[in-house]
Amino acid sequence: MTLDRLKTLTRTRGLSRREFIQQAMAAGITVASAQTLYSAMARAEPKKGGRFRLGLGSGSTSDTLDPGSIPDTFNQIVAWGALRSSLTDVTAEGKIVPDLAESFESSPDAKQWVFKLRKGVEFHNGKSLDADDVVASFKFHQGADSKSAAKPLLSDLTEVKADGKDTVIFTLANGNADFPFVTYDFHIPIMPAANGKVDWESGVGTGPYVKSSYEPGVRFEGRRFANYHGQTYFDEIEVLSIVDVAARMNALITGEVDFADRADLKTLPMLARNPGIAVLEIAGFAHYTAPMNCTVAPFNDKNVRLALKYAVDRKELVDKILLGHGTVGNDNPIAKGVPFYAEPKVQHSYDPDKVKFHLKAAGLQTLAVDLSTADAAFAGAVDAALLMKESAAKAGIDINVVREPNDGYWSNVWLKKPWCFSYWNGRPTPDAMFTTAYVTGAAWNESFWSNGTFDKTLAAARSELDAAKRAQMYAELQDLQAEDGGALVLMFNNLVNVHSDKLAHGAVAPNYDADGMKITQRWWFA
Repeated sequence: MTLDRLKTLTRTRGLSRREFIQQAMAAGITVASAQTLYSAMARAEPKKGGRFRLGLGSGSTSDTLDPGSIPDTFNQIVAWGALRSSLTDVTAEGKIVPDLAESFESSPDAKQWVFKLRKGVEFHNGKSLDADDVVASFKFHQGADSKSAAKPLLSDLTEVKADGKDTVIFTLANGNADFPFVTYDFHIPIMPAANGKVDWESGVGTGPYVKSSYEPGVRFEGRRFANYHGQTYFDEIEVLSIVDVAARMNALITGEVDFADRADLKTLPMLARNPGIAVLEIAGFAHYTAPMNCTVAPFNDKNVRLALKYAVDRKELVDKILLGHGTVGNDNPIAKGVPFYAEPKVQHSYDPDKVKFHLKAAGLQTLAVDLSTADAAFAGAVDAALLMKESAAKAGIDINVVREPNDGYWSNVWLKKPWCFSYWNGRPTPDAMFTTAYVTGAAWNESFWSNGTFDKTLAAARSELDAAKRAQMYAELQDLQAEDGGALVLMFNNLVNVHSDKLAHGAVAPNYDADGMKITQRWWFA
């Protein structure tokens, strides 16, 4: 390996000092020289400038900038990572830190939280950030008519009020030790307010980029905000929706884009050999699901749900769809890297005999169901459905694979069809994941599952301050979802992205794709 190539790897993949020295020694460089080189690179300051172009495998013409409804990576990077900011942020190590907030602290019972705002923060329109903007931004997600995906996260929020211009006080019905993580959720950025109402249509925020143009599901262009309160490096950004994976990879190869997510795993070895392209792979919290609508037959029968859970050869999916770039899911949406992760007691490995047992318990000899799919759900989703059809057929289940259009998948299929595919970036805490997607009545409860024991235990775990007791409760919740829930958590996919080796970055966050959705803020051209 040449020295230039080693420098590129360090810059693009974040090699540690130890890894750098090992690689350097293999290239014939002495330990002393390698240490000097690494220290010099570590001192190198990120550079400003350039136009950063991203090609993403998501986006729909039905997308909006409404923060309560941004289901795909395209809009999450645009509406949250580029245009807006939240009170808090999460580091690559998973630590919660202030962003628009300067500090935050709670009462001993975690029922009251006081956030002090960073002074001197401006919105893109020149308005100064104040506590009224924060209050209105949180209230936007509350109310009987709210359809925001953040509504269940704020179900315990009984009052949010300004205490002067720079202080916001949150009062909760029950204690929540993870409340700062709630304020980080990408649905709850802070927007400018007037007379208690927020302006979300314009895209004006406090984020690192100002909107130049926005065509939903097609393209976003932004320019660096000169008065941004943090650090950002690109002069301009362009975000393109390129759902077709072959077209997306070709856009990177030909130089049309600098970064492409959801790499084509079939051609990844070839891409990795290209001297101008770097591969970034992280075992994060992301996972693919097949939610069943528990309110309609036959999915309202727990035994049918269990039959389908045992009818899927998950290892085959990991081997043939992820090509080994991930791990088997066991109907538990909490990733191993998340605090309080617990392996469910029962393993739902492929087992035709158990499929037949549960079908019989449901009063059935065979079962025929439709599975709606499109590669908009995740790369290889159609092929995954066909593999599931084959494995299920051996156990007496006939899965009819229904191919849906990519465009409009998240508005016309997800949450609409009884059984379909979905993907999640995961969440940094079990409470955030369960409250967003599994509690009764949540807007993004994609399986429409309702379990009173689950809901009560989740509320109790949220307010429990003893770590050991919380761990026990979260283990119970993970068991409940895996055994009774309506979501097949098929596999945890590594975040595999490809980009120009002219890009550089620091440690990469695993909690969401594209460096925690903050790639436009954190990366730079070397």
